[in-house]
Amino acid sequence: KFGRTEVIKNTLNPDFVRKYILDYFFEEKQNLRFDVYDIDSKSPDLGKHDFLGQVYCTLGEIVGSPASRLEKPLGGIPGKTCGTIILSAEELGNCRMNAYAMALKAVGEIIQDYDSDKMFPALGFGAKLPPDGRVSHEFPLNGNVENPYCNGMEGILEAYHQSLKLVQLYGPTNFAPVVNHVARYAAAVEDGSQYFILLIITDGVISDMAQTKEAIVNAAKLPMSIIIVGVGQAEFDAMVELDGDDVRISSRGKLAERDIVQFVPFRDYMDRTGNHVLSMARLAKDVLAEIPDQLISYMKSRAIKPNPVPPPYSTCNNPETTPL
Repeated sequence: KFGRTEVIKNTLNPDFVRKYILDYFFEEKQNLRFDVYDIDSKSPDLGKHDFLGQVYCTLGEIVGSPASRLEKPLGGIPGKTCGTIILSAEELGNCRMNAYAMALKAVGEIIQDYDSDKMFPALGFGAKLPPDGRVSHEFPLNGNVENPYCNGMEGILEAYHQSLKLVQLYGPTNFAPVVNHVARYAAAVEDGSQYFILLIITDGVISDMAQTKEAIVNAAKLPMSIIIVGVGQAEFDAMVELDGDDVRISSRGKLAERDIVQFVPFRDYMDRTGNHVLSMARLAKDVLAEIPDQLISYMKSRAIKPNPVPPPYSTCNNPETTPL
């Protein structure tokens, strides 16, 4: 039970005022049930009051209805018409982040400080795109194929939320296209001047394991690392195979040159009290822990040395002056 509304007496058309705040996860089916009772006493035991009916729906049905207003008939009493219930939803201006957004901010707000222009390409995968419903596993969140770059983490979040309004999420969950996409960029800059980090956030179990393993093995020789964060309650056991901490990943008999993947399920880091800041800090600490060693391992394998340390800063001495 999530909560109860206030009691409105002596009316057949109650207009309840009490509101409830729920996190809306576009990617998940959030089932809801509403029970309606005729309250005849002050007893909190609903078994002592008349049951008038109930309705089942999902939070997505309410949010997706015209003006976010859903009207459904009450049921639950065989052979009896129980009336209707109207459910409405509104987006809060300071609405809480879903797991996708929290994972993005937790990791992105740290690694963005190592990027000079703070412009990041953001790609989506596993969706039907307008106008023809074509399924894509490599599309720009901002809708611009020629320029998929977003300005900072806020730009990525804005593009993400706008994209959710335009596309229809659709399986399967394929990783290989986006891994290969970033690998093409990394392959063009192997002199040590740039290092690429691909952050994949998914709520689905991988569908193209063989192709993804091959893509990762090929990417392991490039200046890049891959962070995979699983959100939701899916079984992510297969994902552990991509994380080469214990057994180095291989494909077609070829062993990856180095371990470049870190996978974690976000649910393992969620604070039970609902403290999102703490949840994000825990996630960032673990998923970013391996990046420095992965970067150094690439540089050492290519005999790339750091640039010389710049000379220490010193203030200029005031020039001597001769009074006239």
